[in-house]
Amino acid sequence: MGFLRAISGPVACLDRPGTGVPLVLLHGIGSNASGFAGLLPHLPADLRVIAWDAPGYGGSAALAADWPVAGDYAAALAGLLDRLGIGRAIILGHSLGTLMAAAFARRWPDRAGALVLASCALGHGVRPGEPLSEAAQARIDDLERLGPAAFAADRAPRLVHQPERNPEVAGLVMRNMAAVRMPGYGQAGRMLASGRLLDDLAALAVPASVIVGTEDRITPPEANRRAHAAIPPHLRGPLVELPEAGHALYQQAPAAFVRAVMASLAETLPAAAQAANKE
Repeated sequence: MGFLRAISGPVACLDRPGTGVPLVLLHGIGSNASGFAGLLPHLPADLRVIAWDAPGYGGSAALAADWPVAGDYAAALAGLLDRLGIGRAIILGHSLGTLMAAAFARRWPDRAGALVLASCALGHGVRPGEPLSEAAQARIDDLERLGPAAFAADRAPRLVHQPERNPEVAGLVMRNMAAVRMPGYGQAGRMLASGRLLDDLAALAVPASVIVGTEDRITPPEANRRAHAAIPPHLRGPLVELPEAGHALYQQAPAAFVRAVMASLAETLPAAAQAANKE
């Protein structure tokens, strides 16, 4: 059962109707909502699943600020949930999406039942307006110099463990990345440069867990261990390291990824309910 409807608007999304607290999926800097389609056959069939196109991606309009921060994307997510009539959701962020997810949960803890953070992007801690970190500037320059197709052909294989042995996965990642465009990608790159994931995680009032591929070359396991350690101990869910998976772990190992997600939620959601009952 795939996504059944595409919802347009200032922030667009794909939606699979279901029951209970919905699972909201936030993609990384080189992807879009459609990249999550491979997870649906492995998720519970009755679970509502929403995958957004971040501002400036897919069918979503870009943000107004030339240099947005994670909180600006969090506000856009809150607006989308308002439009969909969703008061509370489980938020799963991948890579750049982890910065958005943590910022959302920090600002609206009552609206995030739990966080699942995959391939955590820690951010570079640059103040908005200052020179970009070398890595962030290189992303933007490469896209403008090469164009989306060549840019994706150059970068996408790095996201997949042993891309030569996994050509279908590498091709999927490449097609998603070839859909990026300006100004959305540039805004996302600047947000990454100014991101401070560890600060947001340390201030969480929402249970959170972390999943990373053991072969992730973009956000290596050690960075994800730092993110996991930053979560307050009483809210710290599992840290799962998926073997033989690179940065695009939910595309490379969708079944194992979903098992890790569901096991993490089985542990963290009771903690979230307990915390809510104390309020």
